Amino acid sequence: MSTVNSTPYVKKEEKLSQLANTLVGSEIVRLGGEIKQKIKRGETIYNFTIGDFDAEIFPIPQKLEDEIVNAYRNKLTTYPPADGIIQLRESVSKFINDREGLRFETNEILIAAGGRPLIYTVYRAIVDRGDKVIYSVPSWNNNHYVHFTEGKHQVIETTAENNFMPTAEDIQPHVHDAVLIALCSPLNPTGTVFQKEELEKICDMVLAENNRRGEEEKKLYVMYDQMYWMLTYGETRHYNPVSLRPEMKKYTIFIDGISKAFASTGVRVGWALGPEWVLSKMKAINSHLGAWSPMAEQNATAKFLVQKEVVDDYLSVFRKELQERLQLIYDGFMQLKSEGYAVAACAPQAAIYLTIQLSLTGKRTINNGNLLSTQSEVTTYILENAKLAVVPFYAFGAAKDSDWYRLSVGTCRKEEIPEMFSKLKEALDNLH
Repeated sequence: MSTVNSTPYVKKEEKLSQLANTLVGSEIVRLGGEIKQKIKRGETIYNFTIGDFDAEIFPIPQKLEDEIVNAYRNKLTTYPPADGIIQLRESVSKFINDREGLRFETNEILIAAGGRPLIYTVYRAIVDRGDKVIYSVPSWNNNHYVHFTEGKHQVIETTAENNFMPTAEDIQPHVHDAVLIALCSPLNPTGTVFQKEELEKICDMVLAENNRRGEEEKKLYVMYDQMYWMLTYGETRHYNPVSLRPEMKKYTIFIDGISKAFASTGVRVGWALGPEWVLSKMKAINSHLGAWSPMAEQNATAKFLVQKEVVDDYLSVFRKELQERLQLIYDGFMQLKSEGYAVAACAPQAAIYLTIQLSLTGKRTINNGNLLSTQSEVTTYILENAKLAVVPFYAFGAAKDSDWYRLSVGTCRKEEIPEMFSKLKEALDNLH
């Protein structure tokens, strides 16, 4: 009879690719996991972390939902073309022309399953190993996409004085050998936008740099993520490179879609606009990934986008509800600041985000004298004691000691805002 070794088997760390072994997991996902566990245990958490929507509060447009259901009933469930169905590309072309004055032919439009695969394919189409990519922090996931492509990180740390938007002066010293500038406006995570004059300066700088380069040199491209451009508030205006400088059309790849403007993050319909020679390569890369937008959703979106009155009616209500939440929370933070608490906020301009500041490092709890020595400890303290969950800017590539945070209102119920501030004030009162 053979004997069985009863020693427990401990799995060793297997050797995988350099990418797999060095890729950093999402801080937002980690934080989200902690919050889910707390909610599961019955805790009340004011969860302002997720860049998504509660569909009970913010449903997708009814007409879009109806068109999706009809498309499935009509058996539109096969593979779509690699660049997206022609009906949707025609609708996107008309939609963008009518609303932004941008003219893109159907061969200059690429459809994919939301913005992520489009961003990934922009990087893959342009960036070789060792190529320099310029991006600012905080910003969403550029650090990871540069890592994916083994590019060289050229990071610009932005400041509150410029609403966390990079300036031409910030970028200029680094353009000489860069191949891509990653820009986003309205910006995730800050909800702030480019001012017209500053974006013009950046465009002029890119054009001058490309004119300097020889015919054999790789050009400097701009990836312009404008996924939130339809969600602007008050006097805020959205600007884009091509409207400001038409010659920038040769060097700009737009990332856009329905995910944020129509609370349709799970519908997965995004589009890129740009030079045909770049988009054709992006299309080829995406065809191997298979990150196509589903056929039914493409057909539904094609029909929805051209219904101007339906779209306008939805956006009017949607923007109003988002702006109310952002303004109420901004006013609450500024009231706390006026009372002497170490908090602040940037006035809401766009998107579903508010930038808030929690300058609490160095303070101690009155109850037990515990010192908040790091920003990570501040984040934990606010979560544990105020039940307020927000995402630190270091999750978006900023410095670990940054005391700024992203607050998202996509799952916010207005009646919870006074409760949240009551708990936050109580937690702040327990510090000295």
